[in-house]
Amino acid sequence: MRILIFGSTGASGILVAREALARFQSCTLILYVRSPAKVPSDLSSNPSVIVIEGELDNQDALSKALEGVDVVLSVLGPVVSLKDGPFHPSDTPLARAYERILDLMRTHHVKRLIALGTASIADPEDTFSLKYSTMVAGVAAVAYNSYKDVVAIGKTIRSSEGIDWTIVRVPILTNSDKKDVIAGYIGDGKLGTTLGRAAFAAFMMNQIDSQEWVNKAPMITNA
Repeated sequence: MRILIFGSTGASGILVAREALARFQSCTLILYVRSPAKVPSDLSSNPSVIVIEGELDNQDALSKALEGVDVVLSVLGPVVSLKDGPFHPSDTPLARAYERILDLMRTHHVKRLIALGTASIADPEDTFSLKYSTMVAGVAAVAYNSYKDVVAIGKTIRSSEGIDWTIVRVPILTNSDKKDVIAGYIGDGKLGTTLGRAAFAAFMMNQIDSQEWVNKAPMITNA
């Protein structure tokens, strides 16, 4: 199996890459990164890992990364902190990157995409939740451009034709090592408000061979 990961140098992306190697020991892992120096040595030195340097607007590099790929895992997402969130570009750069990636996936006949999302991406199965409404409103107030980009990402992925996508929506991420999760929809009364990055990585791997959440956008939290 050949797995391509976007966003593999962030805290969550690194765990996703490590989980992929642990779960699929015969896989080839392609890490598409802007700064190869940020790839941890245990990944960059692994013979099963190929690091491709490129920007998200580099059509040729993206196309090269997608050659022969079976599944795309994306941990791309904007910064939503008070410090950096307000400076996210207003032209939804990540949503536009997804447009390029999805077009090239079709060109290379890659059907499976499992992508990070947040509660800012609404789903028809969601119902009202005060805690999640407050959370989303806070993000929109503090980092509107980041919020707008995430919403646009959701729309871009949902409208893609010929792609078996899953948007894995997450709440507040923590460094908990717990890997048990509850998957559902906002307002269903089951969900908490936090999720360990290790649990997110494990859930991403579970979707590679599963049809349960294809063309769906579950919200997941720790149990």
